Amino acid sequence: MLDYKLLFALAAVVEQAGFERAALVLGLSQSAVSQRVKLLEARVGEPVLVRATPPQPTALGRRLLSHVQQVRLLERDLQGQVPALDDGGPPERLRISINADSLATWWAPAVADFCAGQRVLLDLVVEDQEVGFNRMRAGEVAASVCAAERPVAGARSVPLGAMRYRALASPGFIARHFPNGVTTAALARSPAVVFGPDDFLQHRYLESLGVAGAFAHHLCPSSEGFVRLTSAGLGWGLVPELQVSGELARGELVELLPERPVDVPLYWHYWRNGGELLRELTGQLVRAAEQLLVRE
Repeated sequence: MLDYKLLFALAAVVEQAGFERAALVLGLSQSAVSQRVKLLEARVGEPVLVRATPPQPTALGRRLLSHVQQVRLLERDLQGQVPALDDGGPPERLRISINADSLATWWAPAVADFCAGQRVLLDLVVEDQEVGFNRMRAGEVAASVCAAERPVAGARSVPLGAMRYRALASPGFIARHFPNGVTTAALARSPAVVFGPDDFLQHRYLESLGVAGAFAHHLCPSSEGFVRLTSAGLGWGLVPELQVSGELARGELVELLPERPVDVPLYWHYWRNGGELLRELTGQLVRAAEQLLVRE
């Protein structure tokens, strides 16, 4: 049987980024919080925290945190049904994995009113859309925005729409690398910008043009930095259309192959036993995505 006082101590340490702040939130001494985490580790037979700055959960610790979050969501539902149980506690915290491009574009306007109205705090884990689903599979998050369609056992998957990407470069870059126009051969020889080692969008784009194999590219694990590098002429890249309407209008970025956009479908995954709050958030996201994303 799990002792939830121990689990809540673990959650407080991770959410508050340290034992001292966790102690303040829980109304305990720092040593008492530490003892609860040690007792939890003794019960489960392995570490649940890496004692770093800030402390980081181990793989087992992440699974326990996901369980704690689901318990909190179910308790929130019960408090709504039985008002006498509502102790006026802190806002609910949702741990969600999301791709950086969604975070940089449509996510904030889609959830802002919901979070304010429902008193929800977000703990966002930024991953490439190709691998964010792994967080869900590992039980580390309550929900995920990713490119995987099929849900894991115990979860649901809802299609949101697609993000449209366009191959862009600065006018200066185009003048240097494509003096005779954009050709497949010239594109393959030109440096690109890639988000990270798990991002294969540019690779698949070149393959669709008949170019296979390695190509020169910068790695830039930041959506905003990606646009800056592309605008500065360091390389060409596939950029979300939503993110660069201003740069396109001002001529700071130019589309290389206007007839070949790339649509990346996105799906919202959430635990079936995540309670009414996750179901309401799902409805809000579906409605917002109809206005913000490309409908396939």
